[in-house]
Amino acid sequence: MAEAHQAVAFQFTITPEGIDLQLSYQALNQIYLSGVRSWKKRVSRMRNLVIKGVYPASPSSWLFVVIAILATMYMRSDPSMGLIAKIQQHLPLSLHVSLSAQGQTMLSALLFSTLLWLSLILALRFCLKLLLSYHQWMFEQHGRVSNTTKVWVTLLRLLSGRKPLLYSYQTSLPHLPVPAIKDTLSRYLESVRPLLTDPQFQRMTELANQFECNLGNRLQRYLKLKALWATNYVSDWWEEYIYLRSRGPIMVNSNYYGMDFLYVTPTSVQAARAGNTITALLLYRRKVNREELKPSRVPGTVIPLCAAQCERMFNTTRTPGVETDVLQHWQDSEFVAVYHKGRYFRLWVYQAGRLLSPREIEHQIQRILDDPSPPQPGEDKLGALTAGDRIPWSQVRKQYFSSGVNKRSLDSIERAAFFITLDDEEQGMRGEDPVGNLDRYAKSLLHGKCYDRWFDKSFSIVIYKNGKNGLNAEHSWADAPTVAHLWEYTLATDAFQLGYTEDGHCKGEVDRSLYYPQRLTWDIPSEVQTQICRSLAVAEALAGDVDCHVFPFREFGKGRIKKLRVSPDAFIQISLQLAYYRDRGGFCLTYEASMTRLFREGRTETVRSCSNDSCAFIKALEGGESEDQCRRLFRRASERHQNLYRLAMTGGGIDRHLFCLYVVSKYLGVDSAFLKEVLSEPWRLSTSQTPVQQMELFDLKNNPEYISLGGGFGPVADDGYGVSYIIVGEDMINFHVSSKYSCSETDSHRFGAQMSKALQDVMTLLSADTKAKPQSKKLL
Repeated sequence: MAEAHQAVAFQFTITPEGIDLQLSYQALNQIYLSGVRSWKKRVSRMRNLVIKGVYPASPSSWLFVVIAILATMYMRSDPSMGLIAKIQQHLPLSLHVSLSAQGQTMLSALLFSTLLWLSLILALRFCLKLLLSYHQWMFEQHGRVSNTTKVWVTLLRLLSGRKPLLYSYQTSLPHLPVPAIKDTLSRYLESVRPLLTDPQFQRMTELANQFECNLGNRLQRYLKLKALWATNYVSDWWEEYIYLRSRGPIMVNSNYYGMDFLYVTPTSVQAARAGNTITALLLYRRKVNREELKPSRVPGTVIPLCAAQCERMFNTTRTPGVETDVLQHWQDSEFVAVYHKGRYFRLWVYQAGRLLSPREIEHQIQRILDDPSPPQPGEDKLGALTAGDRIPWSQVRKQYFSSGVNKRSLDSIERAAFFITLDDEEQGMRGEDPVGNLDRYAKSLLHGKCYDRWFDKSFSIVIYKNGKNGLNAEHSWADAPTVAHLWEYTLATDAFQLGYTEDGHCKGEVDRSLYYPQRLTWDIPSEVQTQICRSLAVAEALAGDVDCHVFPFREFGKGRIKKLRVSPDAFIQISLQLAYYRDRGGFCLTYEASMTRLFREGRTETVRSCSNDSCAFIKALEGGESEDQCRRLFRRASERHQNLYRLAMTGGGIDRHLFCLYVVSKYLGVDSAFLKEVLSEPWRLSTSQTPVQQMELFDLKNNPEYISLGGGFGPVADDGYGVSYIIVGEDMINFHVSSKYSCSETDSHRFGAQMSKALQDVMTLLSADTKAKPQSKKLL
């Protein structure tokens, strides 16, 4: 308790002579410096509020407008066309008395200049919003840019030329449009055509027509009304009904993971890796708070993407409820929560308003690792409550964690910047079984032991005994690209900016007066311990059923694919369709995640990758048709896939529109056989690409071994596959495959082998065409 006494700013005792007041000047100095840091953050937020509030103009442009108006007036001209005189007439009587005529004119000119400046800002912002609403550029062929698009690019560069803050574009981003119901139904029927027999398709067509003629238009009117009122007509319902209202475990079902470097572990010292990782994450948080991060853009363009998901990245937790969970976000947090061998700690990462150095954080982590104290009764597996069903966790939390020591300790976890697990296992691609070890590494990050992660936190970091690290993120608050951006920065900063000493420790000095990490205390009664065991049993059954397979595909990468003049994503998606066809003997409804962050508060849309064209290609290839015919069909399928992806990105998707129509129908208390059937269709192949957004941070030409493995997620359907992939550099694609052991028809390793073969078969097919073309030229 010595550190607790040191942290008290003052003590007093009552004596017969009066009150004896004892001040701790060290503690008071800490409070003062922390207050200074807090005020600096407030000032920075106010400054950023002004800068992004006037974007695409600048605050200094006000002065330019004022000088221009005054200079014009000095030249005996009235730029206001009489408005300055009107303003002067309506000045308060007190100002007419206290100011001279010239002073009144100057004040009126200032007011007019300010109003003109604000009007210009609104006009510029409106123009920027119009420009960002133009999406035709995405549908133009590469190398064939229209004059309209060229003019659009020029204007967009002019209006967004100033260095923007992270959130500068938010108010200028367009709202997600509501597609015409006829278009959505037409696209839906086209997407399911290859999956249904003729009678089934005829029945579904009749259901769609009945829905459009009767209930559909009524629901559409309500949805358009919401689109006029809300910033985004999808995102709030998507977050609530898809994520927060789910009462099953969020572990495996609503979380995903990110891995460390494939070939390199910067240090084998666990505490040192934790020190640099925590520091890098907090430096990223500082950039987010100060809005110093560059806004994300569509790769290779100046077109900004919505940054709203960054707001709840840190200091956020998902708290359970009986009917729905709630995302809670705190403005700031000066500590992280740490779990090690069944004990929970609160680790302060700021002292006197100063961020601790990586070496100091390593020192504090080592203190936790060296702490010999045993877990308190019920403490070691307490995290299992966050891994099981939500309703029991909500009830236990309300009854036993809403007051006293349990509430204080729970607050320390939930209000922490993020959660750290110091794992006592070793992970990574190592030893005599690198393939199996990669699979175990993935399972460890996805669910761990089911009690050594805090799955409610926005994200948790895992530091393994051998220095390997990884990330586990909760899905409701943000999608994978946002977390991937954070993780790329963390890995690069850890390895290339912060670095390590020759013996593997963090750089810097240590202030030996640092307080010990605070051990959290609990009073966990037997009733709670019983529920912990129940939640753990549910979580372990779910975790034990997950079959993960991770493999780097090294035969070729996007370099060779792009030489074939094919989209790498289309190439991979069609190959996945081929692999599934060979694995299961048919086609299935396929989910590929696409982002809608071209729009304000946009999240994701579904690309239905299984199309008539992709099925035609696969049937031709497997049916032994000529290579020329197969290549033509592949090109058509590739173009079709790219068009579907573009439609999804620009608000022309299918599934979010139908989902929102379904929600409206539930609010109105009406049932639709069509919507009910559409939303109950299983996604047996769920896929997602993790884009590399900051390749410049890694410099793979000079450091080819620093390749990230990307991340993955659990299977969506009980009898299906989850596939995540990351295209790294020019020569590698990393795949993460998941399925369930309980399904006899799926096998992640078997499907991984089918994927590798499909990729190579498609490459062989397309490469034969490029080899034949030079020969034909010689013959001519």
